[in-house]
Amino acid sequence: MLLGEEEQFLSYNGEVLIFHLSKAKRVEGTADKTTSLCVRRMAFNRDTKLFVQKSSGAFNMHVSHLKTEIICCSCTTDSRTGIILPCVLIKMKKRSNVFKYLLLLLHSSNRFEKSFHFNLDYEMKEDIRLFTGPSVLWRHANKLFYISSNTSTVLSAPVQLSSVVWTGEIEGEGTVVLGIRTACLPESEDEDEFSTSDRAIWGSEFFAYALEKQKMLMGTCFMPHAYSRVVSSVCVCKNEMLKKQLWISLVAITYKNQLICFQGGLPKGVCELPCEKPCSVKTAVTSSSGFLFIVSFTSGNICVVQKRNSLQVASKWQNVRSVLVDDFIGSGSEQLLLLFKDNSSTDVLRTFKITDLGEVNYASDVNYKHDVPATEGLQENGLLTIQALETRLQAGFTSVRELQQHLGLKKKVILESCRALIDLVEERTHVLPTAKKVKYKREGLVTLWDDVENPPHSLSKETSLASKVPDHFTEKLWQRVVGDSLVVGVKLTESFYLSLSDVSLSLVMDQDFSPVSPIIKCQNKIIKLNEAFSTLSLSSCQIEPPAKKMKLDLPSKKDLRKGFAKRCSRAQPEGAKAVIAVTSLSPLLALHRVCCIALLHAKKRTRRSDSVREGNKITVPCGKILLSLEDISNGKYSVKMLRDNNYFAGSLEDILAVLAISVRFSFQVVSSDCTLTSVNSWLLGEMECTPFKECHDTIFCHKAGNVYGTVFNWSLKNQFEGVLTLFCRNLTVLFQCLHSLTRVLPPGCDIRLLRSGSKGVLIEKLAQALEKEILTSKNSFFSKEGKAENDLTWGNEPAENISDASLLDSEEGVQQFRKKLQKEREECVLSMNRTMNGALYQEIALKVAEAQLSSDMIVWRLS
Repeated sequence: MLLGEEEQFLSYNGEVLIFHLSKAKRVEGTADKTTSLCVRRMAFNRDTKLFVQKSSGAFNMHVSHLKTEIICCSCTTDSRTGIILPCVLIKMKKRSNVFKYLLLLLHSSNRFEKSFHFNLDYEMKEDIRLFTGPSVLWRHANKLFYISSNTSTVLSAPVQLSSVVWTGEIEGEGTVVLGIRTACLPESEDEDEFSTSDRAIWGSEFFAYALEKQKMLMGTCFMPHAYSRVVSSVCVCKNEMLKKQLWISLVAITYKNQLICFQGGLPKGVCELPCEKPCSVKTAVTSSSGFLFIVSFTSGNICVVQKRNSLQVASKWQNVRSVLVDDFIGSGSEQLLLLFKDNSSTDVLRTFKITDLGEVNYASDVNYKHDVPATEGLQENGLLTIQALETRLQAGFTSVRELQQHLGLKKKVILESCRALIDLVEERTHVLPTAKKVKYKREGLVTLWDDVENPPHSLSKETSLASKVPDHFTEKLWQRVVGDSLVVGVKLTESFYLSLSDVSLSLVMDQDFSPVSPIIKCQNKIIKLNEAFSTLSLSSCQIEPPAKKMKLDLPSKKDLRKGFAKRCSRAQPEGAKAVIAVTSLSPLLALHRVCCIALLHAKKRTRRSDSVREGNKITVPCGKILLSLEDISNGKYSVKMLRDNNYFAGSLEDILAVLAISVRFSFQVVSSDCTLTSVNSWLLGEMECTPFKECHDTIFCHKAGNVYGTVFNWSLKNQFEGVLTLFCRNLTVLFQCLHSLTRVLPPGCDIRLLRSGSKGVLIEKLAQALEKEILTSKNSFFSKEGKAENDLTWGNEPAENISDASLLDSEEGVQQFRKKLQKEREECVLSMNRTMNGALYQEIALKVAEAQLSSDMIVWRLS
């Protein structure tokens, strides 16, 4: 904002803030006077196409013998909370040539807060800037001064300068001031001779000074020194560290009426400006025109430069009082707000224009009410256009629906073919259900299988057959040594895994290598491998009680068994699975050389119609692993913690090995009045973490000590709430990480342990578990009825007509009739009081108990 104007304008969150000072008023009974700093919040109404006042506020100041003036206003970051707030710098002049300066912060409730104040024996006039803190920076007598809310003391930078062209944040350096000073030729010959010659010729140079770190940066990272004689203002568009060097992209305006684009310290483009004496430049990112550069001139003119193939002037305006950049219409991208000078009205927002040089274009001098007749004139053409579009849309919808039906039929054929192939491999008789055959005939399909139904005892025949295993069911067998643990993993093919349940992996010693007991105690985990590492899903570990088989996969083993038929019906494979066994390494090292056989244990899934049942248990050898003390000493199976351009670039097996020996903990971090930007700084700074190359949200800790190897995942729900997930080896490492985290979190921050995943996932799991419990009870009841019917003989005998009238002609016939009637009554009573044997009842009770235990465990996690 320019100095000396009665009103100051500022854009904040799509609103226009108007600051002005009221006239001083005398307080009754005293000689003191008070003046008020007033603010109005104006918002654009898209219905009326005008700015309307939303709210207002005021701040009263005692101004006895003082002259008050607004110096400037800007939006800066409050270092206490990390929230960007509007701030206003006020100047109060005393009679004794002492100037008092007051910095105020404006909150969302229109309440002003005193940040700090300071006194000077001179008046600030040159290069006044507001930046993060909030802080104030200015130039006086070729020296650089600054003060912040943290120091409350005026500090001087150890530099001599003639002007300040830019002040802002640089990645890794904090607040940096870019200025111009008289050239200082180096005594050594280590510096670039081109940079030295530029300074010697032009007599001036660029310099950059980091305020927080109090160190000098190379000015040539921004621009060559040859431009120091002509550049008047700079706007930095992007800065980042590339190969440990600072790379900056910026635009600069010059006294020669030019706008020049620089990248990496080199000029990349130039544009001649249409007016003289440019004074400032800012940027805007619009949806229609992309990246724009807005240049202001001292004469009140404004021009916009756009970069297409080259830098070109896209538009210009005259008699502009102020130009603001924000999302004023709420479209999600930025627009320009031009406030024009209008001496005929006291309303500063009476003459304005909102534009993005594209689709958005609102002007105060356009009467939108009179646009209705013109619109009515085009109504007939508009209706015809809409009808044509509706016809095309309906035709497209019909085509899409037919295509969906065609794809659905293909999916059904492929699914039934897969079922038939599975039955063929497992030596079962495949049956195409009658209901499905009728449906297929309606859809114009012809079955490719024999229409032979299963015999009555086909199910018992299926269970009696020996299950066969395909030759190629494993994609890879690997091993890793992590600390005192041996991790062995088997990646299974997707089709083979979907036909299994209750999967586990065991290690058995080869008897040729060791005479001791061949059984090795292992802990099993299952991890789902998606095509992309970024979608690797890991669920939280059990807390109560520790399960025999902990699974890192989102669905539990009960959910896998239950959801198999549903997944098959949708024909949506979820990716291959890796089964991992973790065992202690120390007992194996005593044998010096060990050969282990990896055995996969599972139950074969059998499917009849749309139901899924468990078949015979199978044990499949997956291969052998060799382990020797020499290989371990040479690091042959160690996890390689590699870095590639500040990224962790370990193999997928290394990552899975680290996660397999780790325990997962998730914490919800909530801060009511401060942002959580400090968490990311803590991870990348104090904890020395680097992100995975395949997934930047997951980072690996390289800090020396116990925390080395800990994996973090920080997910922000919003600026005040996030979820921190840790994969650590033990509770000691967890407590160390939490202790370090609490020291950097804002005061009043709440940390809460999430027991197992998100609430939505647990609710979905609970619904699935309750459905499983109901289906188990239902299926058990029907299996009981079928068993009882087979045990009874009354229903299998041919029925006789006991009501034959010929039996009643004689006394013997009447007696025979009575016997048959009594037999029928006994059979009816027997049919209503069916029993089952103890083994069948025990099997049903066990299945129901397992289903209830699964749902009860999920309810405990939700509590």
